[in-house]
Amino acid sequence: MTTGHTAPDRGKSTIARTMGKAKIFSESLSFIKEFRDTTVVIKYGGSAMVDEGLRSTFADDIAMLYYVGIDPVIVHGGGPHISKAMHQRGVEPQFVEGLRITDAETMRVVQSTLAGEINPDIVRLINAHGSVATGINGLDGNLFVAQPKDDRLGFVGEITEVNPALISSLQDRDFVPVIAPLARGEDGQVYNVNADAAAGALAEALGAKKLIFLTDVEGLYGVFGNEDTLIARSTEDGIKDLLASGTVSAGMLPKLRACVQAIEAGVERVHILDGRIQHSVLLEIFTPEGIGTTITKEPFVL
Repeated sequence: MTTGHTAPDRGKSTIARTMGKAKIFSESLSFIKEFRDTTVVIKYGGSAMVDEGLRSTFADDIAMLYYVGIDPVIVHGGGPHISKAMHQRGVEPQFVEGLRITDAETMRVVQSTLAGEINPDIVRLINAHGSVATGINGLDGNLFVAQPKDDRLGFVGEITEVNPALISSLQDRDFVPVIAPLARGEDGQVYNVNADAAAGALAEALGAKKLIFLTDVEGLYGVFGNEDTLIARSTEDGIKDLLASGTVSAGMLPKLRACVQAIEAGVERVHILDGRIQHSVLLEIFTPEGIGTTITKEPFVL
């Protein structure tokens, strides 16, 4: 019995899929041209640092940027790793407005975890996926200089000076810098610096085209925890209004403050992305729609 319909042509479906991939690559060409030879600072944190699948696709994204001529600079966090190490030493982590209270014992854990464990692991991962990464921390070349941020926080630093010569030198030699957020204090002490703040300050100093924050949420919400209030696009003034409202979660505060600082300093676009989405960095940079939240100086027009 015949139905009047022919069986699907597998060759045609393969061609259709291939053409779809070609279309995506073709659409990305204008973005490659726009961002080639520019610096993109990426704050790497959250699930993208611990889920093996997400770690792999993040490294693929960095390799893609590297090979099309965009200069990625990575500033990484390590909060969950540090908290785990503290628990193993019988120390309970404490926070004030999203920042870790850092006494002398905690500072030793922070330094050894960030510079001794997390940083080389990220370098290894990225190099295994085709880029040429090198790991440093904010003490190297006096990259970050800081002063105490708040007496309540102990050895938590607020960046007062960025010396980007070492980063620029590494970029000139086609390295991808991977940076642990430690700082030399004006008093000679080593300080723990919030990675969001470090990424913002570095983007400013390097004249970055984009600053990207990878998070564990879809983007910035108008109402904390309400996914229906996702803000796709905002301006510097909009973020300032949100900060003044007092409704921002403690974990998002450092990010939004860094966003404002970066935009004020001339960074064209800042993005808050869901790092739980595979290839989130490529989706933001190489598609017209983007994902997450985009923040600009003035209202953004597609």
